[in-house]
Amino acid sequence: MAVSTSDYRTYLDPSIISKLNSLELKARLVVEGFMVGLHKSPYHGFSVEFSEHRSYMQGDNLKDVDWKVYGKTEKYFIKQYEEETNLKSYVLLDVSRSMAFASEGNVSKLDYGRTLVAALSYLMIKQQDAVGLSLYSERIVKYFPPKTTRSYLQEILKSLNTAEPSDKTNTASCLNQIAERIKRRGLVIIVSDLFDDVDAILTALRHFRYKKNDVIVFQILDPMEISFSFGKDAIFKDMESLEELTTQPYQIQKAYIEAMNDFITKIKTECLNANIEYNLIQTSTPFDKALFSYIQKRSKLY
Repeated sequence: MAVSTSDYRTYLDPSIISKLNSLELKARLVVEGFMVGLHKSPYHGFSVEFSEHRSYMQGDNLKDVDWKVYGKTEKYFIKQYEEETNLKSYVLLDVSRSMAFASEGNVSKLDYGRTLVAALSYLMIKQQDAVGLSLYSERIVKYFPPKTTRSYLQEILKSLNTAEPSDKTNTASCLNQIAERIKRRGLVIIVSDLFDDVDAILTALRHFRYKKNDVIVFQILDPMEISFSFGKDAIFKDMESLEELTTQPYQIQKAYIEAMNDFITKIKTECLNANIEYNLIQTSTPFDKALFSYIQKRSKLY
């Protein structure tokens, strides 16, 4: 199955892509849809050169020019070999119980994050970059150091596919532990709702920067977690502590929204101050927004 120029948006829609059973198929279709979309608004004119090729530079040997690509594009590209690529990416996915939340009509934060991480991993391997994966909750559940092989992608996808939301969140501690495991600097990508002590999380994010890593944060939130637009009396249950609160949502909506905005603004501001790229992603958001953020970051690094 190939994504056509007419239906590429379909495969960037979380509610549609979630209906597919195969995570590998989801990842491939999301990436293919994203690539088609790069040639359309709002990304018109932005090009992605996969690591198999790079632009010809004066002094390059003409025998390395890919003439088939020249025939299609009338531009000179040099075949690039695996040893020439050196980007290592460390993708961290929060699998704590709070990530299981989904409002009506939306996928859960974990399902969104799972598909996003699968697509990022697929894209990185396609670019012959090394990708690693960490799953964490209150502890590090899985840790895969970065590798470039396609067979390694299958291991990553299998772990993502079987990941279930469990345990409480201890994001800061887990991020600090992972930062200490990283021996060669690279690109660190965190996918989480960041529902934990905000100051501790920010300190942990700066830990990655202290070790000279570049960092992208994707804060994944359900639209209802931002708007709090529940229309009737409700019982709210903490998905991690299981404590319950019965209330009329409209009575606390204003205070909730103010607190949530303060929470998001603090993370965004402090990330900016630490030269960390921050992205707020709702689970209704097409996947191309996050993938484009990654591609932009990669193009600046290499």
